[in-house]
Amino acid sequence: MPGARSGSEEPRHHESGPGPEVRTGTPLSALTVANVRDLGGIPLVHAGADRVVAPGLLLRSGALDRFDPAGDTGITGLGIRTVVDLRTDEERGAAPDVLPRGAGLVTADVLGAARRSAPARLGSLLADPAAAGRELGGGRVEEVFAAAYREMVLSPGACAAYRTLVEAAADERRRPLLFHCSAGKDRTGWGATVVLLLLGADRATARAAHLAVNPAVRAAFAPYVSAFTARGGDPRIAAAVTEVLPGYLAAALDAVDTEWGGFDRYVTRGLGLDRRTVDRLRTALVAPAP
Repeated sequence: MPGARSGSEEPRHHESGPGPEVRTGTPLSALTVANVRDLGGIPLVHAGADRVVAPGLLLRSGALDRFDPAGDTGITGLGIRTVVDLRTDEERGAAPDVLPRGAGLVTADVLGAARRSAPARLGSLLADPAAAGRELGGGRVEEVFAAAYREMVLSPGACAAYRTLVEAAADERRRPLLFHCSAGKDRTGWGATVVLLLLGADRATARAAHLAVNPAVRAAFAPYVSAFTARGGDPRIAAAVTEVLPGYLAAALDAVDTEWGGFDRYVTRGLGLDRRTVDRLRTALVAPAP
């Protein structure tokens, strides 16, 4: 299978959303890795006028278990120094990453003991259409994924994993850095949201960036979805499993606000990040717009 400055709280309501042409990162072509995106160019309205994420330093993707170092110049040409793997021990054991030459591996298991969480078993959810209908039909699939997103915000293990991701991204010796899970949409998507909000993106931009992966994941999962529906599977279940829906990220952001008291408190109390780390991240990754 395949933020705002500290103390400047991300507003919960009446945000000025980005225009229809907002940059949501750059999809990159790779032969053996799905859903590769450069976060560079995403606007950071809370970081100052005409500020964006610096290009070429922070990348996201699906898993690297099928990466071909000899033939996939789309990845080898990125100069990646660090790969952060957000998958479970079980996932890594079944499909270990193939690393770009010279890159180090950092493991940051988001789900931990919740290894049966929906984001960790996308393939098995599509393997049996009848079982999927019983488990996920009647709108339950959206509830299952929304609950998983809330856990990515609230569980101590997930907080530790995302702290590891941010600390690695803030370390100049580890960049360019690529982070991923299995499909590069759920665990990776929340990681990207955390980094974007830390750097100064508004929530509307972070939402747009989160949803922008859907064309890539649709393409990656197309054979599985076709097989699922051909055997009588509900296409609405398949879409909710293989794509990211607006309600998923909304559930995570709601948990940030209601359970942590806002993004700043999530960063300091949940993730346990100090000001020095956040400042290093911003210094390196906030750049003037071209």
